[in-house]
Amino acid sequence: MSSPSTQHHTQSKKRDGIPLGRIAGIPVYLAYSWFVIAAFTVIVYGPVLMDYMPYLNNWAYFVALCIALLLALSVLIHELAHALSAKAFKWPTEKIVLNLWGGHTQFENFTASPGRSVVVALAGPASNFLVAGVMWAVMSTDLLSGVSATLGDILMRANLLIGIFNILPGMPLDGGRLVESAVWKATGSQDKGTIAAGWSGRIIVVVLVILFIGVPLISGAWPDLTFIVITVLVCGFLWMGASSSIHHAKLRSRLYLVSAAGLAEPALGVPNSATVADVLDISPTGSPAVVICGPDGKPQGVVDFSATLAVPAAASTTTPVTAVSHALAAGAYVPEWSKGQELIQYLARLEGGEYAVVDHNGIVTGLLRQQAVVTAITGKEARRSGRA
Repeated sequence: MSSPSTQHHTQSKKRDGIPLGRIAGIPVYLAYSWFVIAAFTVIVYGPVLMDYMPYLNNWAYFVALCIALLLALSVLIHELAHALSAKAFKWPTEKIVLNLWGGHTQFENFTASPGRSVVVALAGPASNFLVAGVMWAVMSTDLLSGVSATLGDILMRANLLIGIFNILPGMPLDGGRLVESAVWKATGSQDKGTIAAGWSGRIIVVVLVILFIGVPLISGAWPDLTFIVITVLVCGFLWMGASSSIHHAKLRSRLYLVSAAGLAEPALGVPNSATVADVLDISPTGSPAVVICGPDGKPQGVVDFSATLAVPAAASTTTPVTAVSHALAAGAYVPEWSKGQELIQYLARLEGGEYAVVDHNGIVTGLLRQQAVVTAITGKEARRSGRA
C-alpha cells in the first residue's frame, strides 16, 4: 500500500500529463492540453498545405501534425535552455511541462539575483534565435526541398517568432524579467520589480489587441476569424499571467508578517493519558489552547474546550482528554522559529487547518491556525458564512 505522500506524488505526476522521460536529469511531461493545440494546428494547416502542395492529398494533415510536433520541439528547446542555464547557478529544476500555451519550467527553491534572473530568462529566447539561425543557414544551402523544405522554413520562422515574442518586456514573458530585474536592482525589492513587470505585461496586451484587432477594424478590414481567435486566446493568457504575477508579488511582499511564533496563539501540551480534569486545571477558560501529545512527545490533537465543559464534573477525572479532542494531521507541527516562504511551503504540504508550534526542545508553545496565516498574507479576514 502506498503512503499518502506517495499517492500525492503520483497524483501530481498524473496532473502533469504524459511523462516523456528525462533530459539532463530533468523530468519532461506532455500535458493533455497540448493535444488541443495539436488538433487546432492540424485542422487549420491541413487544408492550407493541401492547397499549397496538392500532391500530398490527405497526407497534408500528417504534415500539419509534424508542424505541431516541431512547435513542441521548439518550446522544449526553449524550456531546456532555461533549465540548463539555471543549473549553472545550481538552481534545481523540478520539471518541464509542454502544454496548451507552449510550456513552462518549474524550479525548486533557489536564491535569485537580478543578474542571474535575467540570464536564466533570456536563455530561452536566445536558444530559439540560435535554432532559427541554424535553420536559416540550412535553408540557404538548398539542401532541402518539398515537404522537408516547408517544415524547415516553418521551424525557422516559428523559432524566430517564439524568440521575438518572449523578449517582449512584460510578465509572464521572459522579457518581463528584464523589467523586473531593472526595478529590482534600482529599488532593492524583487516584489516591486515583479509588480512593475506585471503592469508592463498588461500594457503589452492592450497594445497587441489594438494593433491586431482594433486597427484593422478601424480601417474597415475585418481580420481573419482564426487570427482573431488566436489573438484573443494569446492576449487572454498574457493578461492572466501578468495579473497573477502582480497578485503573487503583493502576497510575497507580506511574507515578513508570516511567523509561526508571531501568529500562533498560546498553547500548552498534555500527554494523551491526561483527563478532562487535568485540562481544566491548566486552562480553565480555554486559553491557552491545549494540544495532546503522544508518548513520543509529538503533537497528536487539539482539545475542544466546549466539549470539556459538556463533561459532568463528576466524570471529569475519569474522562480521557482524547474524548474531547480532534486529531491533528500527521506531522502537523512546526518549529516556533519558522517563518516566511519556508513556513508557507511546509504548511502547503500538510492537511488540516491547525498546526502545533514547538520550541527547540519539542515542547508545545502555541497553536497556529491556517486562517491566521492566510489573513497575514492577504490582509483580509475570512468570510464567514451565515445560516438562515
